[in-house]
Amino acid sequence: MKFKRIFLIVLDSLGVGEALDASNYGDTGANTLGHINEKCPLFIPNLTKLGFLNTINMSNNENTEGYYTIARPTNKGKDTLSGHYEIMGVRCTYTFPTFTETGFPEELIQMIEKYTGRKVIGNIAASGTEIIKELGERHMQTGELIVYTSSDSVLQIAAHENVIPLEELYKICEIVRKITATNDSIRVGRVIARPFIGDNKDNFTRTSNRKDFALDPPMKSVLEKLEEKKLSVISIGKIYDIFNGKGITKKITSSNNKDGVDKILDIMDKKFTGLCFANLNDFDTLYGHRRNVLGYAKAIEELDVEIPVLLNKLNNDDLLIITADHGNDPTYKGTDHTRENTPVIIYSRIFKEPKMLPIMNTFADIGATIAENFEVDPPMIGTSYLKELK
Repeated sequence: MKFKRIFLIVLDSLGVGEALDASNYGDTGANTLGHINEKCPLFIPNLTKLGFLNTINMSNNENTEGYYTIARPTNKGKDTLSGHYEIMGVRCTYTFPTFTETGFPEELIQMIEKYTGRKVIGNIAASGTEIIKELGERHMQTGELIVYTSSDSVLQIAAHENVIPLEELYKICEIVRKITATNDSIRVGRVIARPFIGDNKDNFTRTSNRKDFALDPPMKSVLEKLEEKKLSVISIGKIYDIFNGKGITKKITSSNNKDGVDKILDIMDKKFTGLCFANLNDFDTLYGHRRNVLGYAKAIEELDVEIPVLLNKLNNDDLLIITADHGNDPTYKGTDHTRENTPVIIYSRIFKEPKMLPIMNTFADIGATIAENFEVDPPMIGTSYLKELK
């Protein structure tokens, strides 16, 4: 075992340029980090020292303090599940259906109404805050379920906590999860409970009692192999939900990027052997989908301020890996994710020869590297880079 603890941080949606097959997804020319830096030149001195900006064009940085490269996606799709699955060595040969343009099929809506005993309103792609503002008062009067989706493969159900108690809302979501799991055409990646509070549309607020109902990965991930070896697998943010708890030994929630980083720093103070796997979701949810270039740029700069704190807390036998799961170019058309390569930054105090690494041909090279470090069976896909790290 070369490293006792590995900290893997996914910067949700922070891609670095179109993937080889981007044209198949209508994403030719997308480049999340590159276009943000063009529109709002980033002041990120700490990430720059690690080779972060060099990943845009795979340019050489002789003074880098970390190893850096890019990883190419090979799983089908450009969503959260397929990206994270691939990072952990899970081959996904299918895409999760989305309903952004059409809403959910009437047959599905009728089944939801039949098995929950409540009528459905909404059934459109919408911002969660906007749809509760639009339909929340009606929901409070009728008890109807506010069902909506996004550009992701999700079915979200919003309900006021005083109208539909949390346990009932969770039960409804469990029912919907079972319904959608019966047919490939409606097998969404996640069903999400979205409770809110407030008296009227002017003060409706979503609460922290969100709960995701996901699917088990289609095959065993590196996380499960670590768990089987009695190693710690600590999830921060939505990682637990993405893998439906499979392979996770400790679940930690987070409310935003800053809270996520704070939770990582807290875990760095603990003694454990294994993996801490975190997702920082604000990049995607708040700025990528909303095509907010300035907000995205500021979020990257805010992360940069935290980098020295993270690095200073690393022990000599710790490894830090920073990557992403897909792109979401805020300068691009529409509001959907973009099919992109992702940055890979690898840092340890013991490195003597940090440099640009060869391009990773799959996100799974990260999972394979983690697997080799902890001496567990390699995933079905991916090649370990552990021997490259000197």
